[in-house]
Amino acid sequence: MGKDIPKPYLEIAGKSILGHTLKCFSGIEGLDQIIIVTSADCLHKARKIVSEEAGEIPFEVLEGGRERQESVRNALRSVSENSDLVAIHDAVRPFVKNETIVRCIRRAAEESLAGAIVAIPSRDTVKKVDDEDKILITPERKSMWLAQTPQIFKKKILMDAYKKALSDNFQGTDDASIVERSGGEVAIIEGDIQNFKITYPMDLQLATIILSEK
Repeated sequence: MGKDIPKPYLEIAGKSILGHTLKCFSGIEGLDQIIIVTSADCLHKARKIVSEEAGEIPFEVLEGGRERQESVRNALRSVSENSDLVAIHDAVRPFVKNETIVRCIRRAAEESLAGAIVAIPSRDTVKKVDDEDKILITPERKSMWLAQTPQIFKKKILMDAYKKALSDNFQGTDDASIVERSGGEVAIIEGDIQNFKITYPMDLQLATIILSEK
């Protein structure tokens, strides 16, 4: 991003990106805990933001790891014993819709599934290439989806999958890939393109326009 401040703490329209993201989860029925994982030098800042947005929902702010997977594993150690499902969401996706979260929760709760994730159909043609960047295959676009968050799983299945990944020294590209590898079936809930992850300066400009209009 080229900024001195980590992305979740950049302010848009008078509020941090993290604050905007937390607001997306306000009013979700059954939400009984919020866990934020961040770098050591941002712990105090994160606690202040969450305390302003969480209302009466208990929360914890924990130090993360070197990789995203390690950070999620740190968070899982603090998940409430009363929780049946765990939702993992990127702090810099501040536009996920409340109804999308609810649909994902309901799908993940289905008995036959390990969980569900939000995703959108690929609008572009996808190419699989070899080590020399030569095209091996062009998969059918209608079967290609781009994963987003939240990604929601049954707690025990997710924890067992993370234990197996740690034991096997496996690094997944997202949480669903870790659960899939352990044999869990994960469904997709169609989201929308506005649930983008703020990664590049252009994303920040777009987010500023959207949030300022709101």
